[in-house]
Amino acid sequence: MPLFDGEDGSGQSDVRDMESIILSTNYPITLKFVDIIYRVKFGTKTTEKISGWKVEQKSMEERTILDKITGMVSPGNLLAILGPSGSGKSTLLNILAGRLTGNYTGTVSVNGRPLSKSTSRNIGFVTQDDTLYPHLTVKETLVFCSLLRLPKTLSKNEKIRMAESVITELGLGKCENTIVGNSFIRGVSGGERKRVSIGHEMLMNPSLILLDEPTSGLDSTAAHRMVMTLKGMAQKGKTLVTSMHQPSSQVYQMFDSVLLLSEGNCLYFGQGSKAIEYFSSVGFSPSFPMNPADFMLDLANGVAQVDYQGDAEKSNVRQSLLSSYNNVLGPMVKVWIDGDITAKDRAPSGSLRSSEEEKRTNNSISWFNQFTILLQRGIKERRHESFNSLRVVQVLAAAILSGSMWWHSDIHNVHDRLGLLFFISIFWGVFPAFNSVFTFPQERAIFIKERSSGMYTLSSYFTAQMAGDLPMELILPTVFITICYWMAGLRPDAAAFLQTLGVLLGYVLVAQGLGLALGAAIMDAKQASTVVTVTMLAFLLTGGFYVQKVHAFLAWLKYGSFTFYCYKLLIGVQYGEGKVSALLGCSQHGMMNNAACGFVAEEVSPGLSVCALVVMFVGYRLLAYTALRRIKA
Repeated sequence: MPLFDGEDGSGQSDVRDMESIILSTNYPITLKFVDIIYRVKFGTKTTEKISGWKVEQKSMEERTILDKITGMVSPGNLLAILGPSGSGKSTLLNILAGRLTGNYTGTVSVNGRPLSKSTSRNIGFVTQDDTLYPHLTVKETLVFCSLLRLPKTLSKNEKIRMAESVITELGLGKCENTIVGNSFIRGVSGGERKRVSIGHEMLMNPSLILLDEPTSGLDSTAAHRMVMTLKGMAQKGKTLVTSMHQPSSQVYQMFDSVLLLSEGNCLYFGQGSKAIEYFSSVGFSPSFPMNPADFMLDLANGVAQVDYQGDAEKSNVRQSLLSSYNNVLGPMVKVWIDGDITAKDRAPSGSLRSSEEEKRTNNSISWFNQFTILLQRGIKERRHESFNSLRVVQVLAAAILSGSMWWHSDIHNVHDRLGLLFFISIFWGVFPAFNSVFTFPQERAIFIKERSSGMYTLSSYFTAQMAGDLPMELILPTVFITICYWMAGLRPDAAAFLQTLGVLLGYVLVAQGLGLALGAAIMDAKQASTVVTVTMLAFLLTGGFYVQKVHAFLAWLKYGSFTFYCYKLLIGVQYGEGKVSALLGCSQHGMMNNAACGFVAEEVSPGLSVCALVVMFVGYRLLAYTALRRIKA
């Protein structure tokens, strides 16, 4: 069944209507940046020998990343920022996008007005790395983005049509039902994945789009198609700025203007077609016909000819080019930019959204709708991970193996049964904690990107993550205990089984909370997995089975161990209050000194154990939420 119906029954008429809306630029933007300077300070360590002793000294150094960069791009134009790696291309794009506010000097203006939060809503930013969910299809990715980002004044079907219009415009129709994938999961091609990232921004119909290395990792044909797409968007009235490392000659011909950077300095700004002419006029011309982009990259690297030159000669080439720009081209650029501020740019209603339009755009969807959409997206993304064959086989194998090892165990063989109960506590403490510790670190890049664009609130995202994990966290342990419980011949009545299941499910959720808290606090998958392993090891050692008589200075650890409380509850379900002590012979003369007797006789009531697990369940999730709040979008 189609998601919506058009006039012809196929929905194509509605798609075309929406396409005309999303491709139109009602608020053309002229972007200007003048004398942008960006410096960073970093500490250095030096070791000096003083009176025969090595003394380490720390000092602060300052490095200039961008030095007086000036330029402009108008509606309908495509500006390319070229330069070698480390020349400052990505830093400049981040400044133009408003992501480095307050850390630079100079001015960035939109239609003659300073860059602000309100004007930034008309700006789309596509990062170099594609931060997308790999298991979602192209259509699912853009539809969920549309449902979250577009205002609630639009209906669900209208938002879906907006997503489909972007798919049509970007030429993604043939792969719309293919998963996005990544470097480890086979999905769409690199060029198609990049177009999906562009589609994320196009859904908001921005007037200005900034792209960081959109052709990175693409072959020449795919790169040409990508830039053709960008050029087509510019021709429809949008303003585009993109950074590129080494475009082909075909790609270079599509650039309206070019900004060449070298070690944070500008060597050229102007029309792409006139770059070779300018460099020839200042004494640098190619010795044979070649790609202008390759020639300019050689110059930016300090190479005037194709032949290798020494570091001193490279420095001289750069200094000569920089001097030529500062004395010849730079002043002309500033005069041109200063004189290009038209009356239209200064007009209050020139290109910026009216207050009514701004209010409509900020009319975001409700918290419940955010939660529902994020929950649906999370379930779709994790459906392959949650119930993949390896994980299911792992749980089934553990259940059958443990059930076989304790096959119809005797209730009077207390030591063996305590071993089974503690094995259950071990497996379902480590398994969910270790799996959940990767949840937030794996989604960190996507989370930061979406939060910075205001797609949803943190509470709706966090709640959806908790709810989306429940199927795996509850179904697999239920299957495990159903198999293991009856194979092992534990207490044969339904009430005891249900109590055991309830204790186990609560315990699993607490263990999951520990993994979420550590993952959110550390935000590094490797480090977080190491910490959770050490933490669980401490909890297991103090759980009451391996070592019952813990030294006083470490005894307090068991009261922070959820394994300790789970183990006590499982024993209580199987043996009841005081019965296990009798079966262990703890009532006999001299047996109260037995370590096992000391553990089971310890006064920790079932109610206290349940309360402790509830507090941990809530506490770990509050810690995870607080840690996520500290991440700056």
